[in-house]
Amino acid sequence: MVRIPPSLCVKCRGAKMLCGLSYCPVSIVDRVKKVYTFRGNSISGSSPPSLFVGRYGYPKINIYPTTPPFSGDTGYLEDESKWLSQDLNDFISGRLSLLRGGVKVSVDAASNPDYRLQEIQVSSLSSTPVDVEMTVEKSFRDNVVLDENITPMGPSSPLKSIKFGNYHIDSRIEKLYYDRDLKATDGVISLYDRGMGINGISKALSAGSLGTGKRRRIVPTRWSITATDKAISDRLVDEIKDYKEIDSFEVYIRKTGGNLFVAILAPGQWMFEWGESWFPGSTWNSFGSSVEIELDYEGYHGRKTYPEIGGCYYSSRLAVAEKYRNMKRTGSAMLWREIYPGFNLPVGVWYVRENVRELFRSKPERFDTVNDAVKYVSRFTAVDIKAWKAKSNNLKYLVSNLDNY
Repeated sequence: MVRIPPSLCVKCRGAKMLCGLSYCPVSIVDRVKKVYTFRGNSISGSSPPSLFVGRYGYPKINIYPTTPPFSGDTGYLEDESKWLSQDLNDFISGRLSLLRGGVKVSVDAASNPDYRLQEIQVSSLSSTPVDVEMTVEKSFRDNVVLDENITPMGPSSPLKSIKFGNYHIDSRIEKLYYDRDLKATDGVISLYDRGMGINGISKALSAGSLGTGKRRRIVPTRWSITATDKAISDRLVDEIKDYKEIDSFEVYIRKTGGNLFVAILAPGQWMFEWGESWFPGSTWNSFGSSVEIELDYEGYHGRKTYPEIGGCYYSSRLAVAEKYRNMKRTGSAMLWREIYPGFNLPVGVWYVRENVRELFRSKPERFDTVNDAVKYVSRFTAVDIKAWKAKSNNLKYLVSNLDNY
C-alpha cells in the first residue's frame, strides 16, 4: 500500500502530485460508491444547466457541456444555496449523475466562437434547466471529478453530437455576454451585485462569456472559481477598510458533518487568516498518525503570492468580507477549521464558503480581550489551543501589539 507523508498531502491536495505519483492515492475513484450507472452512448436529460472545463493540456483543453440522464427540474444540482441543507451523500450522488461530453478547444476560441461553442456558452447561461440530447463516442468511464476546489462531477466521454432546446439566457448576464468592451473582472463584480451566486458567476467566466472581445478566454473551472472568489472579496475588502472598527472580540462557532468552523473577529485594521487542521482519517491525512495544521494569512495590503492552502482561502475570505460589509464595520479575522476522521472525500471550496456564510448568520459571543476570546474557543476545538496559537499569525500580531492578551 502506498503511504504518503500527510504533510505532503495537505500541501498538495491532489493537485500538484508532490508525492511523485501519476495519480492521487487519496481521491481515487474506488473510494466512491458508484451511484449512477448509465449504459449506452446517447443521453437525454435536463441540464441544470451545468458546464465543466478541464485544465490538462492548457491552452488546448476540454470543455464539457453536462447533463444528468433524466429530465425535470434539475436546478438544485447547480444551486449552491441549497447544498448545505442536503445530506452530503445525497449531494455527491446528485452531482455524480452529471454526465460530461468533452470537446477539445483552444482557450482563445472564446474570442470568436464557432456555432457549437456559442451554443454551449449561451445554454450554460440559462436561468432554467435546458433540454439536452447528447451522443458520445465511447461508454462513460469512472473518471468522475473529486477535487478540493471543484464541485463533484460525473464521468466524461468525447462528445460526438449535441442538441440544446428550451433555454432562456439569464437576464442578469445577457447584456454582459454581448458587451465585448467590459473587462472580465468588472463583469464578475456586476453579476455579484445583481445577486447571482458564485457558482453561476464562475461558470460564466469559465465558459469564456465575460471579458473584452479579443481577450475572452475559456477558463478551467478550477481556476474560475478561485478567480471569482478573489475578485469579489478584493472589492469588498477595499470597501470595508474605510469603515469604523468593531469594538469587541466576536467569536463564532459552527459544528457540522465532521467539521468545526471557528471565527474570531478582532478590533483593528484588516488582517485575515485561514487555517485548517486535518485529523488522521480525514481527506488529506489518510496516512498520518497525528493532526496536520496548515495556515495562510495576509496583512492590510493583501498577499503577493497564491496561498499554499488553496482556493478555500479565498472562499472563506469572501464570506468574512461579506460579514464586515453587512456590519458596516472593519477589523481583522482569524478563521480556523478542524476536519475530523471520516470526512474523507473532497467536495469543493463551496463547502467552506457556504459553511462560513452560515457561521456568520449565528449569534456571536463577545469579549473585551483576545485572551478571553481564545479561552472560549478552546472549549470547542479538538486541537490543543496551543497548537492553533503557535500557527496563528494574527494572534502573534495581537500579542505584540496589545497588552491584554
